Amino acid sequence: MGHRNDKKKKKKNSSPHLYKGTLEVTRSGMGFAVVENLEKDILIRPNDFNTALNGDTVRVRITNNSAKSGRLQGEVAEVVERKQMDFLGHLEIANTFAFFIAETDKPMPDIYIPLDKINSAKNNERVIVRITEWEKGRKPQGEVIQVMDSSNENDKAMKEILLENGFPVFFPEAVIEESERLPDIIPQDEIAKRKDVRDILTFTIDPVDAKDFDDAISFRKLKDDVYEIGVHIADVSYFVEQETALDKEAYSRATSVYLPDRVNPMLPERISNELCSLRPNEDKLTFSAIFQITSKAEIKNYWIGKTAIHSDKRFTYEDVQQIIETNEGVYKEEVLILNQIAQRLRKQRFKKGAINFSSTEVRFKLDEKGKPVGIVVKESKEAHQLIEEFMLLANKSVAEYVGKIRINKKIVPFPYRIHDTPDKEKLLPFIEFAKKYGHVFDTKTPEGIASSFNQMLADVQGKPEQHVLEQLGIRTMAKAIYTTENIGHYGLGFEHYCHFTSPIRRYPDVMVHRILEECLQNEIEPDKKLEAKCKHSSERERAAMDCERAANKYKQVEYMQGFLGEEFEGVISGVASFGFWVETVLHKCEGLVSINSLLEYDDFRLIEGDYSLVGRRSGRQFRMGDKVTIKVVSANLAKRQLDYEWVIKSSGDIENERRQKNENPKQKKKEKHQHK
Repeated sequence: MGHRNDKKKKKKNSSPHLYKGTLEVTRSGMGFAVVENLEKDILIRPNDFNTALNGDTVRVRITNNSAKSGRLQGEVAEVVERKQMDFLGHLEIANTFAFFIAETDKPMPDIYIPLDKINSAKNNERVIVRITEWEKGRKPQGEVIQVMDSSNENDKAMKEILLENGFPVFFPEAVIEESERLPDIIPQDEIAKRKDVRDILTFTIDPVDAKDFDDAISFRKLKDDVYEIGVHIADVSYFVEQETALDKEAYSRATSVYLPDRVNPMLPERISNELCSLRPNEDKLTFSAIFQITSKAEIKNYWIGKTAIHSDKRFTYEDVQQIIETNEGVYKEEVLILNQIAQRLRKQRFKKGAINFSSTEVRFKLDEKGKPVGIVVKESKEAHQLIEEFMLLANKSVAEYVGKIRINKKIVPFPYRIHDTPDKEKLLPFIEFAKKYGHVFDTKTPEGIASSFNQMLADVQGKPEQHVLEQLGIRTMAKAIYTTENIGHYGLGFEHYCHFTSPIRRYPDVMVHRILEECLQNEIEPDKKLEAKCKHSSERERAAMDCERAANKYKQVEYMQGFLGEEFEGVISGVASFGFWVETVLHKCEGLVSINSLLEYDDFRLIEGDYSLVGRRSGRQFRMGDKVTIKVVSANLAKRQLDYEWVIKSSGDIENERRQKNENPKQKKKEKHQHK
């Protein structure tokens, strides 16, 4: 469905009247094809969708060029790729057939379900349906793949978020069957082909609730002040062979999605949690980067290749952090030396231009039904940095190794992870804003900008403006993507970088493993479709991030339902012409204070360069980073939306009020003029 052979594709692409783009359907039902490098979207009327749905990648034929509006009109000639095959909605059963009506704000046709495909669902029950066939001019046909538990709203909401973003919540039967047929026992002749490091001390360090351990560290002392440190990564490509149903499904998903109460995995659990997971006291197949390194983090030598390992211990981050802080615990000497080297590597990285944005994660404590009952703030501690630094080292070393290889004097096509330098347009207002807090930026070179960022981040530690400057700083940054065009990774300060260390949960790492193996065996077959695969992986990564944001927002709203009418201290986390967002200090939950709720105080206008709303009469400011008091007035789960109202409460607010009442007209006029 929606696929053609390469010859036909080439022919179609060469036609000047066919454009490839993404179909976006409005709530009214009108469609627009968004085409890269085309100034205006192509208008497509509902009768011309040709089975395409919102979010599908399509080829469009132009039918009319409206000179008046300058907008092209067209029809869908072909569906290239479906964004979504599974939908959530309810079933209506007639005498001889059933219909499925999707719960979506984007219009789509009802799906015809034969009675032998309703999976015991009853009339009006909420179900997930998969489209199985769809011929032009006819209704789509499908089958029920799950009947939802009507009492479990959380499960419905999480699945809806995944499905909306094009992530199936079930694996097709062919994929499950293929994964179940894979053998548990590693053949001896496979171990014989590899470097056998099973007798070297090896352990994993992961979150307490993790089941998919895709990386392990080995450690041994070679001689005075020279250590052998191995970074061992699950050899997923040994089990997931190219062009199998498993491989196609993994590529389609391209990433696991981590939601507050579940993981929607890229690979079936048989692979992610059993065969490939580097569990303790089991022999496992791995792809490794093994370093000879001194206590000062000088790398004397490194080796990359296939290995067999045997993990001796499964640590949690908390276990390792305790060893670091107390100097006590199992394998304490090895852990402390690893930590010392990791901290040196980290220091070197920042010295060479990496930007030190600190990461604080907020997670919800959930009860057994998935309901949020509290907040946990996760900080990046030395135990996390230990793993992070060795993973970065392995990723960088693999990219450097492949980057040096030439075939017919050409570089090897490879999925690099790149990060561009900051956009000048985004950077300049931020620099002006930072100047108000006394931070000066050197913008002559990208290195100067990175150095200025690090200086600012060091200077704001513990100050009230820390959060706002960190958040705005991150927003000025480009997004990291996968591509074969290597321009380096600006944020990390690396010339060569790739993703090698998480093949259980990221498809680009699987591609890296395959190309790396070809390079090591000197049997390189360049993949002509690699750039398209990189683009697909970047798009799926963004979709996964959208899922995670939406699911966290759902949990925030669900949590704050328990505090309606209550007042909390917060910090302004964003401003717009229609209001400002506030993140509560206590729960880290963000809601909107609408500009309409402020009309009784003043008429407010957005000052973009100052990230603030300013009252026309009073000159009162609501600036990003300001502390305010808010009341929780609405928590809408269906819209995943929190609404707050500003409350004049804190001493700062009262002082502001008093000051503004006592100002003379001349002073007011002067302030008003300044804000213009």
